[in-house]
Amino acid sequence: MRILISDYPDVLASRDLAVEIQAIKDFDDRIEVEIYPYQDQQEFIERVQTADGLLTAFLDLDAAFFQNNLQLQCISINATGFDKVDLEAAASKNIRVVPLVNYCTEDVADHTLALLLSLNRKLKAYTKQIEQKHIWRYKSVGSMHRLSTQTLAIIGCGKIGCAVAKRAQVFGMEVIGYDPYKTAEELQAFGIRKADWTEIQERADIISNHVATTSENKALFNREFFENLEKSPLFLNLGRGENVEEAALLLALEQEWIRGAGLDVLFSEKPDLANEPLLHRENVIITPHASFYSEESLQSLQLQSVTNLVEQLEVVK
Repeated sequence: MRILISDYPDVLASRDLAVEIQAIKDFDDRIEVEIYPYQDQQEFIERVQTADGLLTAFLDLDAAFFQNNLQLQCISINATGFDKVDLEAAASKNIRVVPLVNYCTEDVADHTLALLLSLNRKLKAYTKQIEQKHIWRYKSVGSMHRLSTQTLAIIGCGKIGCAVAKRAQVFGMEVIGYDPYKTAEELQAFGIRKADWTEIQERADIISNHVATTSENKALFNREFFENLEKSPLFLNLGRGENVEEAALLLALEQEWIRGAGLDVLFSEKPDLANEPLLHRENVIITPHASFYSEESLQSLQLQSVTNLVEQLEVVK
């Protein structure tokens, strides 16, 4: 049996792959493991064609990929969500696709609140005033309001969205949520009042996105959405970069349709930071798709993704 671990070089370099290799060997030391830092699609196809299992996070596995002569039985995604994989094409080839579940919920929820608090208290603006202009005045960054007077709208009320709601309620915030797949009763169990799109636009002081990418929600946050916001809320994106139309987000900042943005993802997973127009703004905080990260979550990511893969391979043996 052969397993290929493959992803972009910087992704693989960010973790100790010996952990995954040892975990695989602990299941069965006869399993052959190869690591391939992705460089070329044809070379990747050649490496994966003879693999029984693939472990990856960010490689695009589209319909064309599954037209190759593959002997894959399972793809283990060491990330949350399926958006990089054409699930229909995988199913047509009887290839199981298994994502991670609940490995970083508390980390992403904590990161969301960190962005929310930092932007609401204008910490980046204070830092610039103090360090660059040597200004020591509490009103130097303009007005601000208590969280307990504000309404948080959560878009996508899965495990992470509900964990964010729990934390926000500690600060006395009212929490409303938009999720077409959850009933009002299911959301109420987490202290979230179900709201429609119009109410989100009318009442939200802070909007936090936690949806994955599907064909239905690409560019979900577009010019029409931002232009119809009534309260100039903070906008947080802890979901996927493709959920947001970035030109519209820039316009929303410039027109003050939103009062700030906290972004853990951008449209590109490999942004050109030297020319990124969202940078160098007092009311924008960007982190490098890091909300999942803690030493604990990284260990869980590695071990759980290996377990998912090997257990599925055991099933089909």
